[in-house]
Amino acid sequence: MKLAVAIASKEAMPNAFVVFRGVKESIIKAHELGYDGVELALKNPDEVNTQDLKQWLRENHLEVSAISSGQVFAARGLHFTDENKENRAELYKTFCEFIDLAGEFGGLVNIGRTRGPYAGRDKALVEQLFLDMAHKVADHAEKRGVELILEPVNRYEIDFINNLDECTAMLRQLNRKNFVMMPDVFHMNIEDDKIGESFIRNKEYVRYVHFADTNRHAPGDGHMNWDEVFGALTAIGYDGWTTAEILPYPDPDTAAKRTVAFLRGSYGKYYR
Repeated sequence: MKLAVAIASKEAMPNAFVVFRGVKESIIKAHELGYDGVELALKNPDEVNTQDLKQWLRENHLEVSAISSGQVFAARGLHFTDENKENRAELYKTFCEFIDLAGEFGGLVNIGRTRGPYAGRDKALVEQLFLDMAHKVADHAEKRGVELILEPVNRYEIDFINNLDECTAMLRQLNRKNFVMMPDVFHMNIEDDKIGESFIRNKEYVRYVHFADTNRHAPGDGHMNWDEVFGALTAIGYDGWTTAEILPYPDPDTAAKRTVAFLRGSYGKYYR
């Protein structure tokens, strides 16, 4: 099991789903607490200096698990289904820069809410807008050896691709080898019929997993059926990153410590 925690720069939005802020400080803290990696939640690629990042990771024996793009949507309002040409050009440029960064660190770029909404528009139009941009960024990612991980997100945050079945259907329509899936069990608890069965049914595309409890707190602090989650991941032979995307409650250090203790203990027993 490779365990990572989502972190952000000090410039991240107040509502970013991260425990720690400040890239250097967060990397040091993640190492001290026993994580194997960090997921970088960025709104702009220039929030990190690549040489500094390499040094901090090397000194703390960590990897970048993935680059998350949620703040591109939340802070900058950019998304794949925007019809505005200037906005689409800006989004494409940003994603190409994220992909270039991922080519050096982690090899994975998340697409969550940045896919955009239906927002009352014609379904066929919105899906074609998404597919057009997805193919463009997939072309660039292919050149860099990077995978794009599409994340189903619950209906209260976005109205397009809410569960694993819908994500699989879109990925099959897209039909790109470097476009795969990133389930988040917090969203699955709201949207998927049975978490375990959904993992198994959609195992073909599962590449990266977000962990949080039902209240978006540390795993073990809510009422998630973790045995169902762990059992399903074991059943499909999942051996990728498990990344904590949680809120810093009751405080950042406690949340991060509880996550490590719970996952190393409860999830770890499935790998002994």
